[in-house]
Amino acid sequence: MAVASQASPFKSPFLQEPCSDRHKVANLRTSFLGWRSSRPQLAPKQQHRISCSVAPSPTQAPPLPKGAECYGVFCVTYDLKEEEKPKTWKKLVRVAVSGAAGTISNHLLFKIASGEVFGPDQPVALNLLGSDRSKEALEGVAMELEDSLYPLLREVIIGTDAYEVFRDAEWALLIGAKPRGPGMERADLLDINGQIFAAKGKALNEVASPNVKVIVVGNPCNTNALICLNNAPKIPKKNFHALTRLDENRAKCQLALKAGVFYDNVSNVTIWGNHSTTQVPDFVNAKINGRPVKEVINDHKWLEEEFTLTVQTRGGVLIKKWGRSSAASTAVSIVDAMKSLVQPTAPGDWFSSGVYAAGNTYGIDNDLVFSLPCRSKGDGDYEIVSGLTIDKYLYERIKKSEDELVAERRCVAHLIGEENGYCDLPGGDTMLPGEQ
Repeated sequence: MAVASQASPFKSPFLQEPCSDRHKVANLRTSFLGWRSSRPQLAPKQQHRISCSVAPSPTQAPPLPKGAECYGVFCVTYDLKEEEKPKTWKKLVRVAVSGAAGTISNHLLFKIASGEVFGPDQPVALNLLGSDRSKEALEGVAMELEDSLYPLLREVIIGTDAYEVFRDAEWALLIGAKPRGPGMERADLLDINGQIFAAKGKALNEVASPNVKVIVVGNPCNTNALICLNNAPKIPKKNFHALTRLDENRAKCQLALKAGVFYDNVSNVTIWGNHSTTQVPDFVNAKINGRPVKEVINDHKWLEEEFTLTVQTRGGVLIKKWGRSSAASTAVSIVDAMKSLVQPTAPGDWFSSGVYAAGNTYGIDNDLVFSLPCRSKGDGDYEIVSGLTIDKYLYERIKKSEDELVAERRCVAHLIGEENGYCDLPGGDTMLPGEQ
């Protein structure tokens, strides 16, 4: 644990001299909770003593907010001398992750800490949110992050209070959600997880950066994102995303396999609609080696039937093979989704994301989070790509997914400030495998 009543000086495993000699370190400053201690605290003040694994001596720390704490080596930041700082290093970026002790996060956090998302010159801080039940697991995650010695990872905060863990976050990756249990109706799952994401939206609204970028992974992610953004009125609605990038990646994989090319020859793939089995993987506008897919793959029956079904049910097949739902590939797709917003989109290409549909040119209900083709300049913002071909095949399926999302919105009206809601979901169970 990082919190202790007292500790005695010890010899650091990283230095030849005792820690107290301040070997090549300057200007000790307490991270995050310390240098922000002048801000109003949301929880009662309590005095703690922090002993960190490489601290020169026990450090009298400022009051720790209830439910959040820095961890281990990250409790004290050893500032480099000005002449020692890499000239290219940028201002610290803070990433909050809910469900941080889960299997998806166990892959994701190390990718972010390594620089895979923001690049080799961008220091990061990780704020990790868990539950009381996962507190020790969170500490285990922090220990592994310590032991990985990532030079770009400057701070790790762990806690169970979203109002503390989300403080000043510039990115929020909302992974944690209640899985669907045996016999649970879809409407029940919408309500249970909807309440969770309403609470997260309120916390983000109160304490996160006003321009925080939010990626909702926990399912049903489209409607959870809609609930979250409606409970965070201070944050622009277009900053909220529902993760459909894994579906896009799966679609690219299937097209590449069929055409006998490698993945990077497949472009312009869109996932339309809901992250459910009503999702619409678009082969009409997709390209292989710059040519329309339907010119390269002449088996149009395969495209309309087997391709679409394979993408929609890929997760279920993986569960049968692997015995659990996808975690590593989901983490990769979260990284891809983030990189699509911080790196310029390749000319003529686009990426898929579940975004607030206001202003779209495809006739989609403006008050939904709907997966659409997007393009970014690499500044964290994006625009919805207009002008794609919507033929009869696509239109009918996109409409079905839209109707499902409209019905889901009615189910959660009480969570988004609307009245007269009712739950009358379309026939059939369209939840993706892994949520059941």
